[in-house]
Amino acid sequence: MQQPGDLPPVEHTSSGGAEAIVPVTNKWARGLYLTAGMILTGIGILGAFLPLLPTTIFLIMAAWCFGRSSPRFEAWLLNHPHFGPSLRAWRVSGAVPRRAKYLAFTGMAAGYAIFYVSAMPRWPTALAVGVAMLGSALYVGTRPDGA
Repeated sequence: MQQPGDLPPVEHTSSGGAEAIVPVTNKWARGLYLTAGMILTGIGILGAFLPLLPTTIFLIMAAWCFGRSSPRFEAWLLNHPHFGPSLRAWRVSGAVPRRAKYLAFTGMAAGYAIFYVSAMPRWPTALAVGVAMLGSALYVGTRPDGA
């Protein structure tokens, strides 16, 4: 059931969003995009159940691959009851839901803590990883709030 403010379902996605996605015509390239989309979807679904493995970024990449190989799979992913709203919000406006931002920040902090305790890195490595994670957190945090 669609709630007020929800994005409409997607029937075919060569429209919708900042840039139209055009399926490739080369059958080998389509096969590679389709295979990559399937693998990325599998990783994304695993990420929904495994702590510290992200979900949304893999599904965003899967939707991009499906947009170039299989409009049917792309529409399935974008209309999925659980994953679809976030993917459509990203595609339309680059938005990340506030809850997803908090989960991302928590996952990054936990990931850094686990890295630091288990690897016991020297300070340059710890600093480099910390700066990379902070940069990632800033990027996620500055995206508009979505679905």
